[in-house]
Amino acid sequence: MKILVVNGSPSGDNSITLQTVRYIKKLFPEHRYFLLNAAQRIKSLEKDFSPAVRALSGADMIVFCYPVYTFLAPAQLHRFIELLKESGTDVSGKCATQITTSKHFYDVTAHRFIMENCMDLGLNYITGLSADMEDLLHEKGQREAEAFFRRTLWAAGNGVFEEKNAAPDAADRLQRASLPERETVKKDRGRVVIVTDSDSSGSALDSMTERFIRVCPYSCSVVNLRDFRFAGGCLGCFRCASDGTCIYKDGFDVLLRDSIQTADATVYAFTIKDHSMGYRFKLYDDRQFCNGHRTVTMGRPVGYIVDGELSRQPGLRQLMEARAQVGGNYLARTACNESDADAAVDMLARDLEYAIENDYRQPADFYGVGGLKIFRDLIYTMRGLMREDHRFYKQHGFYDFPQKQVGKIAGMYLVGGVMNSKKLSRKFSSEMTGGMLMPYRKVIEKAGK
Repeated sequence: MKILVVNGSPSGDNSITLQTVRYIKKLFPEHRYFLLNAAQRIKSLEKDFSPAVRALSGADMIVFCYPVYTFLAPAQLHRFIELLKESGTDVSGKCATQITTSKHFYDVTAHRFIMENCMDLGLNYITGLSADMEDLLHEKGQREAEAFFRRTLWAAGNGVFEEKNAAPDAADRLQRASLPERETVKKDRGRVVIVTDSDSSGSALDSMTERFIRVCPYSCSVVNLRDFRFAGGCLGCFRCASDGTCIYKDGFDVLLRDSIQTADATVYAFTIKDHSMGYRFKLYDDRQFCNGHRTVTMGRPVGYIVDGELSRQPGLRQLMEARAQVGGNYLARTACNESDADAAVDMLARDLEYAIENDYRQPADFYGVGGLKIFRDLIYTMRGLMREDHRFYKQHGFYDFPQKQVGKIAGMYLVGGVMNSKKLSRKFSSEMTGGMLMPYRKVIEKAGK
């Protein structure tokens, strides 16, 4: 087969993820491999996409190869997919898969994003490989890479592909929002920033955004990402790791810290595109790596204004929830125009008001707890490089390693010893539940006093 590797890493040939492809190539030399450094060449491809068209048209299989950046593929690969769809290039019927490296922090949302877009393009998708950044350096990782590609070739030869997406419904049922009869009187304190990528005044997205500004009881400022001239997407160069300063000098870090992160709440307004918030928002998200892994806006609520059929986008909904959980932000209502747009926007405004006035913070679920533990271990290991992250994690008590819980560990050894004795186990098992409930009863007795 002719296998085209679409390299989504800004590092190009120096990509760590690409080394897995090179390893596979050595093991399966009977196939022909071609490389397209899509992320590194994205600026030139925006001007002339024909080299990509030729490479894609001549391939039997397409392998998307990239490091996971902030829940998804890097913005440059995001843009490549956008250009591919806009070009109208027919890649239907070809096989496709993906290879990623990460620390397994929301690799699931990244893989789903690529899979859904492959299916949009009519590609026959085969489940990809999500590897740790260092897996290839160990025998286990090498075996897994070989087994993955062997299975990929078998699936391609036997027509074993993932089930394709259902065709989307027509979007003509999406609604516009109307302006309220009167504007809500603004409070003397508090500010909400609306980050959007609106491309036209008078759109459905603009109508919802304008209504929110009118009904929100706080002053609102709007940051339109289309008005900001990004010098480029995150390069993954880690220049910002020590002091938080980005290698680009386009002023994004100043915009982020002075205009967005100083607000009491953030509302993201977007039109669904390619199963995501769109390329510009991905660019925005990736460039926030100048904050490293520091949840600098934790405790502040976020909300969404969405133009599109969000109910048909489970991957995007998961991503929105996960971002809030990991960031320590209360996720307020999502105003979507699939139904009553006016009511949805009004409920979002009321929910944000309650969260701001009452400093409401929702406890994290698996999305937040699991994500933070991955970062906890990563930052602790790399604290010599990620010094700002390390200081932040120490300051906020994020280093909650289980080995620090000496008392609980010792207690479990004691309980385990008792339960291993048949005689003692029969005697104490009936009393164990009561003992476990005792501290809870004390808390309940004190409640309301």
